[in-house]
Amino acid sequence: MKVLPLAGTGLVLALAVSLAAAPEGSSWRMKADYVEACSCHLFCQCYFNKQAEHPMCEFNMAVTVREGHSGNVDLASAKYWLTGDLGDKWGAEKKGSWVTVSFDPKTTQAQRDALAPIILKTYGLEWPELKVPMSPIEVHQSGDIVEAKLADGKQAYMKLKREPGTDGKGVVLKNVNYFNAVQNDGFQMYKSIEHRADLNGHQFSYSDRNAFLITIVSQEPKKQ
Repeated sequence: MKVLPLAGTGLVLALAVSLAAAPEGSSWRMKADYVEACSCHLFCQCYFNKQAEHPMCEFNMAVTVREGHSGNVDLASAKYWLTGDLGDKWGAEKKGSWVTVSFDPKTTQAQRDALAPIILKTYGLEWPELKVPMSPIEVHQSGDIVEAKLADGKQAYMKLKREPGTDGKGVVLKNVNYFNAVQNDGFQMYKSIEHRADLNGHQFSYSDRNAFLITIVSQEPKKQ
């Protein structure tokens, strides 16, 4: 695992550093594809309540930017992976428990610096523990199965199976917000065959739990 040059020691606040360094007033917009799984049962109640199913919501998210920009930085094809735990105060206090944001080494320094504030603003949460390493990210889909690996599966791994629905073509939940994203094309329902992480002193492993694929649009809020 390679730590970004802007990451310091111990508790890393690299995203906050990048946010402070971002050009003031620069506009940004991003369309990204998410592969996501968590410790809740299908479907994650965090989207309808201010608390998770359990005192925690341990998650993996593999993200590929389809298109986007921040100022003059092209964000297309950038990849990052979020592993963490929303904890039990995210809804009431807007504070998560911990998160690691791993960037694929193929992302440029300019892309990483630009994506940092976008990631923070998409979720709108404070993170007492925030670390930012670099590790390779792979996402593959074959029929009803999606597989995603962080560091070849050593640090985090998801293998998901699509819920077939009554017609066998899948189940899509629409008209539900994805955190602070301004648009999404619906939650394509999956269940985890395997969903695990072993990263920065945190470990978890689940199966037969909530998972989904979704494409979201995040953009700079309009000034009042």
